[in-house]
Amino acid sequence: MADPILIWGAGAIGGTLGAYWARAGEDVLLVDIVPEHVEKCRSRGLSITGPVEEFRQVVPAVTPEELSGAYRRIVLAVKAQATASAAQALKPHLAGDGFVLSAQNGLNELEIAEAVGAEHTMGCFVNFAADWHGPGEILFGNRGAVVVGEIDRAIRERTKEMHRLLQTFEPNAVLTDDIWAWLWGKLGYGAMLFGTALTNDSMADNFADPTRRPAWRALGREVMAVAAARGVSPNGFNGFDPAAFAPGAPDAATDASIAALVEFTSKTAKTHTGIWRDLAVRKRKTEVDQQIGKIVELASEAGIETPAMSAVVDLIHDIEEGRREQSLETLRELIARCG
Repeated sequence: MADPILIWGAGAIGGTLGAYWARAGEDVLLVDIVPEHVEKCRSRGLSITGPVEEFRQVVPAVTPEELSGAYRRIVLAVKAQATASAAQALKPHLAGDGFVLSAQNGLNELEIAEAVGAEHTMGCFVNFAADWHGPGEILFGNRGAVVVGEIDRAIRERTKEMHRLLQTFEPNAVLTDDIWAWLWGKLGYGAMLFGTALTNDSMADNFADPTRRPAWRALGREVMAVAAARGVSPNGFNGFDPAAFAPGAPDAATDASIAALVEFTSKTAKTHTGIWRDLAVRKRKTEVDQQIGKIVELASEAGIETPAMSAVVDLIHDIEEGRREQSLETLRELIARCG
């Protein structure tokens, strides 16, 4: 009996996973709201380009309106701000023994669990670089950490199954009993990436400029302070060392991690973040409220001040709404507000 992996959101992350799984012979069905993208995926094929590998793979795909049936394995790969609506839309298609795996940025597992139940929710951490360049076209910029784990920290047969599938895409994929440690690590790094999107410079150029370090130090340290208050010890990956941003860590340790991020981000074909692309190219809202805004809320509950993250939220909103440009001047406003 057919048991396809349903991938809801066939953009940078979902599309890349779907293409690799389909090429490996897995039964995959993509769901996306862009009809032109759906048509190209299922007819001409989804094109993966970039330095890692280049290939074209036909992948079955439908729009949400065309979808029918129930699915045991659903991968949710939409932008964070679309999580609630997507979770409600996919809920009728979730099998009774099924689960939803969040291949997203942020703490979306919490919102998914509210919609479909914690027992039907699985966490996933992804740090590979990819960009949706248009219907049927995805740039795979570089490999990065991939981790899967249950939100209740158990390891089940279904968790092992998804780990095996993710190893098809990323041989070094990790199976963890503490997915939250990885997600909070990504939030620390992600806060800095939002800061880099305030300019038109690349990630590497932003991290390499010593005059900009106060911003990266402040953002990383604020996230790690909130994580510590919540009893989480974040994991590091791809150059980001959470311990270097922990309360009391010396500037030398922090700067060493920033230098490692220069090294990692300088070797990718994806030179700018998806955040930058949302602002500069696609002219649409970013995930700032769902990622950084959420941490600011949690910090407030814990009595922790977050001037740097609050500034990033304000400045990204200013760019989204046309009050500011992406520029060094805008980044300097962040630095001035870091405290």
